[in-house]
Amino acid sequence: MANPVRPKKFLGQHFLRDENIARKIASSLTGFGDYKQVLEIGPGTGVLTKFLIGNPAFQWNGVELDRDAIAYLQLHYPEIAGHLHEEDFLKMSLPGISSGAQMAIIGNFPYNISSQIVFKMLEHHELVPELVGMFQKEMAQRIAAPSGNKTYGIMSVLAQAFYHVEYLFQVDEHVFHPPPKVKSAVIRMQRKDEELPCETRKLFMVVKAAFNQRRKTLRNSLKGIDMKWDELPADFPGRRPEQLKLEEFLLLAQHT
Repeated sequence: MANPVRPKKFLGQHFLRDENIARKIASSLTGFGDYKQVLEIGPGTGVLTKFLIGNPAFQWNGVELDRDAIAYLQLHYPEIAGHLHEEDFLKMSLPGISSGAQMAIIGNFPYNISSQIVFKMLEHHELVPELVGMFQKEMAQRIAAPSGNKTYGIMSVLAQAFYHVEYLFQVDEHVFHPPPKVKSAVIRMQRKDEELPCETRKLFMVVKAAFNQRRKTLRNSLKGIDMKWDELPADFPGRRPEQLKLEEFLLLAQHT
């Protein structure tokens, strides 16, 4: 029988149809950080949901904006009653959903808001020990990119400041309805134990300023920030942002 829920372009929906891939994504959650709560973003028609609610180690929660999808999920997975929220993930309170407990994030993320999902997670990193997510391949590569890579940028540095990032596997277009025009990939992020040696606010400020003018040297791109260049390695002012490793960005943020 055809799926009665039609993908909606304005929500960026591409429903995963391959249950083997869904099972593989669900099994990529490790329980790292000893969490019990799991939040699935955009469960859609439940291809991933069924493998998550079947795992007794986790307590499933979901957030979905599509009322057709919500009705379908409630009909086919009655056990999720009370745990499916009709809400915009970008506007919802993560502490409110988890009641302040540690909570993993998982999903086949809408590509049009995937970077915003990551940034929201970074803002609440103290609550989120692990993320497993499907992204557009280029976005997944960007999050996991090392310094010197052409895709290395703001997202790479900030994600890796708080999390260990693993690029797990690629997913082809034909396993979705409708097929996206790009390949996809799944990554896993696990929170680092160590605290940042600098203020989070200063790290965000320095990284964004540097990469917003990535062709310029740091002295030029950071000229609007009161940098203590004399306390930094002599070559720093003449370097470009893609040349700096995470540790060096942390050092920059410590000297603002």
